Amino acid sequence: MNLTQADFSYVAGLVKQRSSIDLQPGKEYLVESRLMPVARNSGESDLASLVARLRRGDEKLTAAVIDAMTTNETSWFRDSHPFEAFTKTLLPQVVQDNRTGPITVWSAACSSGQEGYSLAMLLQEWLPTQPGRTARIIGTDISASMVERARAGRYSQLEINRGLPARYLVKHFEQHGREWQVRESLRSMTRFDVGNLTQPQSGVSSCDVVFLRNVLIYFDLATKRQVIQNVRRSLRPGGFLVLGGAESALSLDDSFRRLEVDKAVVFQHGGAK
Repeated sequence: MNLTQADFSYVAGLVKQRSSIDLQPGKEYLVESRLMPVARNSGESDLASLVARLRRGDEKLTAAVIDAMTTNETSWFRDSHPFEAFTKTLLPQVVQDNRTGPITVWSAACSSGQEGYSLAMLLQEWLPTQPGRTARIIGTDISASMVERARAGRYSQLEINRGLPARYLVKHFEQHGREWQVRESLRSMTRFDVGNLTQPQSGVSSCDVVFLRNVLIYFDLATKRQVIQNVRRSLRPGGFLVLGGAESALSLDDSFRRLEVDKAVVFQHGGAK
């Protein structure tokens, strides 16, 4: 059963309030496709019954709905250009600017962790060229279930097949039944926490590089500005922000300048504000 306009408007308002995602009219099919599994899992026969429970203030169901609406597409080394820019351009610049300190990379809206672990693999290959230097990956996501999955570092064969080169599978994973577990040597470089990008980030500061890809497109203009401001506060002056191919920080915060880094979308934080 399709959502009525009133029910769609209610769900859209709830999602906007809890996650800041802006669901405009025309997204009805997306909402319906994401919520039908939630309805089935909660014992409801249709979406109208699901929304009725939401209206009654069912917090557990509300959390499941927000979780379903904020779980986005992810894969290993997704869109290879940002990862190439990370190793060839950004890391050398970070070393030049920060000659002795640890390297901190924030994977914002990390989903189930593939981006964060992809970056950790690259860092683990790079660190032997930098004696004495350490690095860490911080991943945050608004979805508690996604953060739990990222922390566990367990992936199905189907998930593994989505972009993970064989050499990385052999080096960084152990097979457990039908799943693959990220080895502890890689997991020890990472930390995954629940975090809302529209709020100041606790425990995320002085980052050298922030990956925030294909996230801003879900927000309205005011929310985009708030998110970019929060990211800026977590970046050290001179640090780098990597966005998705259709995104920009230039009209959102004038302390960023765009860099020409092949096909990657990279902005540099010009200084404190």
